[in-house]
Amino acid sequence: SFTNDVNGVSSPVPPLSAVNKHKPWIETSYHGVITENMDTVLLDPPLVALDKDAPKLYVTTDKYGEICAFKIYGQDAPFEAVVLNRTSGEGVLRASSPVDCESQKEYTFIIQAYDCGAGPGGADWKKSHKAVVHIQVNDVNEFSPVFREPLYKASLTEGKIYDSILQVEAWDQDCSPQYSQICNYEIVTAGTPFAIDRNGNIRNTERLSFEKQQSYQITVTAFDCGQKRAKKDAAVHIDVKPVCKPGWQGWNKRVDYEPGTGSRPLFPKMRLETCEGPLSGVKVLVELQTSHIGKGCDRETYSEKSLQKLCGAASGSTDLLPAPSPSANWTASLLSDSGRDNDLIYRFAGRQAANVPDHVVPQNLTDQFTVATWMKHGPSPGLRAEKETILCNSDKTEMNRHHYSLYVHNCRLVFLLRRDFIQVDAFRPAEFHWKLEQICDKEWHYYVINVEFPAVTLFVDGVTYEPYLVTDDWPIHTSKIDTQLTVGACWQGGEVTPPRFTQYFRGSLSGLTIRPGRIETQKVISCLQACKEGLDINSLESLFHFNPAQSVLVVEGEDVDSVNTAMTKVSYINSRQFPTPGLRRLRITTSVQCFGEDSCLSIPDMKAVVMVLQPSEPRITITGSNRLVRPAGDLRAPLGVAPFKELHITSTIMKGDSFSGRESGIMETMHNLDYCDVLVIGEELNPRKESLELRHSALLGKHLDATNSTSGISIYGVDSISHYEQALRQVRYRNWRPASLSERRFRLTCSELNGRYTSNEFNIEVSLLHQSAPVEHVNHMAANPQYMRPVHHPLMIHTFNSHMSEAAPPAATVVIVVCIAALVVIVVIGVYRIHATHQEETRDDDDEAKEPEEDWDNSALSITVNPMEALSKVVKEGRTEEEEEDEEQVGGMSSAESDYSDDEVEEEDRMEVKERNREGKLEWDSSSMKY
Repeated sequence: SFTNDVNGVSSPVPPLSAVNKHKPWIETSYHGVITENMDTVLLDPPLVALDKDAPKLYVTTDKYGEICAFKIYGQDAPFEAVVLNRTSGEGVLRASSPVDCESQKEYTFIIQAYDCGAGPGGADWKKSHKAVVHIQVNDVNEFSPVFREPLYKASLTEGKIYDSILQVEAWDQDCSPQYSQICNYEIVTAGTPFAIDRNGNIRNTERLSFEKQQSYQITVTAFDCGQKRAKKDAAVHIDVKPVCKPGWQGWNKRVDYEPGTGSRPLFPKMRLETCEGPLSGVKVLVELQTSHIGKGCDRETYSEKSLQKLCGAASGSTDLLPAPSPSANWTASLLSDSGRDNDLIYRFAGRQAANVPDHVVPQNLTDQFTVATWMKHGPSPGLRAEKETILCNSDKTEMNRHHYSLYVHNCRLVFLLRRDFIQVDAFRPAEFHWKLEQICDKEWHYYVINVEFPAVTLFVDGVTYEPYLVTDDWPIHTSKIDTQLTVGACWQGGEVTPPRFTQYFRGSLSGLTIRPGRIETQKVISCLQACKEGLDINSLESLFHFNPAQSVLVVEGEDVDSVNTAMTKVSYINSRQFPTPGLRRLRITTSVQCFGEDSCLSIPDMKAVVMVLQPSEPRITITGSNRLVRPAGDLRAPLGVAPFKELHITSTIMKGDSFSGRESGIMETMHNLDYCDVLVIGEELNPRKESLELRHSALLGKHLDATNSTSGISIYGVDSISHYEQALRQVRYRNWRPASLSERRFRLTCSELNGRYTSNEFNIEVSLLHQSAPVEHVNHMAANPQYMRPVHHPLMIHTFNSHMSEAAPPAATVVIVVCIAALVVIVVIGVYRIHATHQEETRDDDDEAKEPEEDWDNSALSITVNPMEALSKVVKEGRTEEEEEDEEQVGGMSSAESDYSDDEVEEEDRMEVKERNREGKLEWDSSSMKY
C-alpha cells in the first residue's frame, strides 16, 4: 500500500510485519597473505557477505538483509574479521596480535557471516555456511647468518692438493627459503692459499710445505640469499703436517749446560713418531761421546800424587812418567801434551823411550805390587804387528833377559813376570794375556794390574778381567847383572852392538806408576778413574741400563708411550766445580721390533751436542806481610821464625745476575787447592847454616803431604784453602849463623787443578833487624833496656874531643849542640818505632850479649871496640852454635841438616875471630847515618 507524504508525494507503505527468510552467503574458501609484523591480510577473493533479504525502503527500522558480523572459529588464531559496510556486506580480515613467521608460517581457520536478524533487537538472525580461510605469513629478512662453530680446526699433509680440507656451516633464523638459506661463503683473510665454495668446503689452491709454514689462520664469513652478511665471522686453524717419517721429533740439536746446575734434562719434549705402525718393542741407545775431553771424559785433573792422596791410595808409589824437572829429567826427551787442563800426557810415535834412573826404580818388588797407567792405543800398522812395550825391566848389559814387562801385541795386553830361581827349578806362571776391545779402540782407558803372585788381575776402567791365557816359563837364575827399567820400549843391553831400544810403543800414556808391596782395592781404582760427567736419570724404573762410566744408556720398552716418557727423564750431569768447557756429542740409536713377519720401521740416528759453558774462573789471591825483620836470636832459636804467620788465601769469582739486570760482582767461593810451593829466590839454602822446616804434626788430620829440598818446600794434596793456610803458617825458617845473612827471600804460589788456576806470586823477605829499609832504620843506641848494649861514654867523649879544639869559635859550638839535639830527637823516634813493632818480642839480655855487633848497623858507623872482648864473645858464640847443631829437630822436616864435623865448625869459628880482629877499631861516622 502507499501513502502520501507531507509534500503530497506518494510512497509505498510497508506491511505491518516482515520475515528474515534467507541466511547470508559467503565464499566457501579464502586464501590470504600477511607480512610478519604487519596487521593487514590480503584475501583472495575479498571478504564479502550477501543476503537475499533485501531491506525495504519504506521500512527503515528492519535489520534483515544486512550483515552485522563475521565470526572466526579456530584455536589461537591471531586474526579478527571486521564488517566495513553492513548493507554491502564488505568486510576485512586483520591480525589481532603481532604475527611472527619464525613462530608460525601459516594459519587455517573457519569464518562465518551473520546478518542482523528481524526486528529492532536483531532477533531471529541468521548465519552463513562455514568458509575455510588459509593465511600464509610472508617473511622479512631480519636475521643474519650465524656459524655453528666459532673456531674450526683441520690439518693436512704437506705436498698434497685436497678437494675439501674441512667444511664450515652457517644458518639463518629467518623462516622463508629466501632469507633462511645461505647462498654464499667468503674467505676474508687475503693472500691465503685457500678457497671456499658456496657449500662451505675449504680447499688448498697450492701444495703447502711444512718447512715454509707449519700452520695457517684464516677468517670466513657467510651471506644469506637476501645478501645479509653474518655479524660474527668464523676462525679457521689449519695445521700443515710433514710427510710422516718415522723418527724422533721435538728435540733440540744443542743443549747448553751451565756449570754447577746439577742434572740438566736433555730431551724434555722429545717423542718417537712411528706413523701408527704396529710395534712390539723399542730399544734406544743413548751415547755420550767425550773421548776428546781430557783422558776420555771430564775427570779431576789433579796431579797423580794428589789424586792418590784424595782417593785414599796406599803410599809408596813411584811415578815413572813425571813432569820434567831437574830431579826428574828422564822424561824431558819425550813428547808431552799438557792439554787444556794441565793433564800431563806423553805421546809415543814408535821411536821415543826413556830409561828410568836406578835410584827411582823400586828395588823391593815382592809377590804383591801394582802397575797402573792411562793408555790410549790403536791398531798397530802392518800385517804382523810387533810387540809394543809400555814398561820393561831387562838386563842392562851382557844378556837380554826380561824380568818383567807390560806390552801390547796384536791388540792383546800381555804382562810378563819371570821370578828369580829360589829353590825349585820348575815352570811357573810367567805371561798373562788379555784380549779386550778397549786395547785398540783409540780411546783413553785406565789399566791397573794387581799382582798377587801367582794370581794377576787386570782392571780396565774399574772393571775386573781375568786373563784368558796364562803361559808358564822357567824362572830366571840369579846373576849380578844390573837391570834397566824402560818406559816406551825395552832396553836391549846384551847380544847386540851397540845396546839400543827395541819394541817401541805407539800410543799415549799418562800416570804410569808402580807401587811395591801393596795392591790397590777396587774402591780406590774406581775413584782414580771416575768420570765426573755422564748421563743421568731421574727415575728408578727398570727401563734404564748404564755402562760403568755412565756414558752409554740403554732404554727398552714394549710400547712407544713408555719409551717416550723414559726419554724425557734422561739428563746430563757434570759434578766438577770447574768443568772443562766445550762440546760433548750425543748419539741416539733406535731399533724397533714389529709383530709377526711385518717389516719394521727404520728409525734414523739422532745427533745432538751438549755445550758445557765456560765456568766462572776463580782468582786465587795470597796476601800478608811482605817483609819480616827479626833479631838474630829469633833466627837462631830452635823453632826459627814463621815467614807466613800472617798469610791469608782467598778465592773469588766473577758473578753476574742477568735476570735482575744487575752488574757483575766479585763473590768469594770455597774450593780446594792441590799444591802450594815455597821457593827460595836467589841462592839455594846453605845446609851449613839455614833450613826451611815444616813439622809433620802440621799435616796431621789433613789430606796433605810435603817434600823438602834446598830449593824450598812443596805442600801438595787436594784439600781446603783453610788447611793450606794452617800448614803454611807453620813453615819455619831457621838460621843458626845469622851474622852473614844479608836477606833471604821466598816466593809462594798456590794452584788448583794441577796448575789450571794459579795464584799470584807472593814474595816475602826475611832479614835481620839491622838490615831494615832506610825508612824503617833502627838505632840500637836508643833501644829499650832489654836490647841495649853498654855504651862507653869516655870513648864517645874522646871521639868528640878529637874533632873540637878549645879555641873553637862559638858558631861551631852552636852547630854541634844543634846537631846533637837533632840526633837525640831522631833516636827517641826510632826507639818508639822499635817498641811499636817488636813489643811482643822479649828476649833476655844474655841473648843480646852473645853477639852484640849484630844489633848494630855498622854500614854507616865507626866504633872502637875491645878486640879481646870480641874474641871471647866469638868463642862463646861458636860453642853455642855447635850445641845447637847437635840438637835434634823438634818433629819437623828440615830442608838442610848440617853435614859438617865439629872440627870444621871450630875451624870456621877461628876464621871468624881472625876477621873480626882485623876489623880492630871502628870509627863513628855520624855524617852517613840515615833515618
